[in-house]
Amino acid sequence: MRVAFVSFETIHHRDTETKRRLQTILTLLQNAGHDVHVYCARFWEGDCSTFERNGITYHGLGSDLEARYAFVARLPVALASLRPDVVHTIPEPPGQVLAANWGATLARAPLVLEWCGTEELPANRVMRWALPKPDCIITPSELVTTWVMERGVDEHGVDVVPNPIDVDRIRETPVGEDVDVIYSRRLDEGANLESLFLALAEYRDRDWTATVLGDGPERDTYERLASDLRIENRVTFAGNCSLEERIAAYRGAHVFAQTAEYCVFPSEMLWAIASGCVGIVEYHVNSSAHELVEGWDRGFRTTSEEELADAIVEAGDLERREFDEAFDEYDKDAVLEQYLTTYERLQESSGVL
Repeated sequence: MRVAFVSFETIHHRDTETKRRLQTILTLLQNAGHDVHVYCARFWEGDCSTFERNGITYHGLGSDLEARYAFVARLPVALASLRPDVVHTIPEPPGQVLAANWGATLARAPLVLEWCGTEELPANRVMRWALPKPDCIITPSELVTTWVMERGVDEHGVDVVPNPIDVDRIRETPVGEDVDVIYSRRLDEGANLESLFLALAEYRDRDWTATVLGDGPERDTYERLASDLRIENRVTFAGNCSLEERIAAYRGAHVFAQTAEYCVFPSEMLWAIASGCVGIVEYHVNSSAHELVEGWDRGFRTTSEEELADAIVEAGDLERREFDEAFDEYDKDAVLEQYLTTYERLQESSGVL
């Protein structure tokens, strides 16, 4: 299948959650043998209009990030010339959605919009024009689907596809050292690590250990809080770790705590619970983390530090695991199949197949 992605900015311009998710999709498709093209602003040196990296062909329709209008103007004809089976775009900037729609129409291909949920999208006229254009909008969670519907999109036009994990990689990673509770996230103003620390402090007279993975501007604040609560000798701040190191830590941990106030999809929690951790989520209105533990017998949803503390104690009675096959459906191959199923359904409905 030939898939044309439209993203004025890519992961090679700026590292954001939306760009990482898009790059993951590109890589999954390319690794499966599909013909993947990306239309973007040029990020490579030289005057070549195309550039290939890791089997993916990039088409530079703009000389740099200042050439947004030129990019939008040239996109429809460029897509029509490629004749892709599917056109797949993201919503920022909104003008590229309109241009991608024109190109998809000329190429007689369905248009898919990837809405990650982290984009700060304007509620202007261009955005209102752009949203009805895609044949399907893909989101990572029910939370983001709700946000999309609040902008007037019919729920039947939305597919939920989670961020993928690599099940084989989890199985092959050596188990790390034993720890009772683990937390993993960038330590910024939305981390809400204080909820976990306050819950743990309720049981400072018991024998437990905790590890915090990640770094950020609020790390010093959280280290001082641990000291103020007299639990600093129980908590290890491990800083930034590679994925391999994080998986090893998850496989050795008993409980993963998710307390962040904002989360469109809890990727680290998914890696952790697939690695055997019991999952404890503190519910927040702008977090989708609770969706992963609903209906699961090793998951807890809490709404306060008191409930969080009780859940940690209750979770201690559950067996330790180093892998949980219940999450095989989130494996990269299964997620790729979801995208391909969506593509094929849209092609059939448009009369292409």
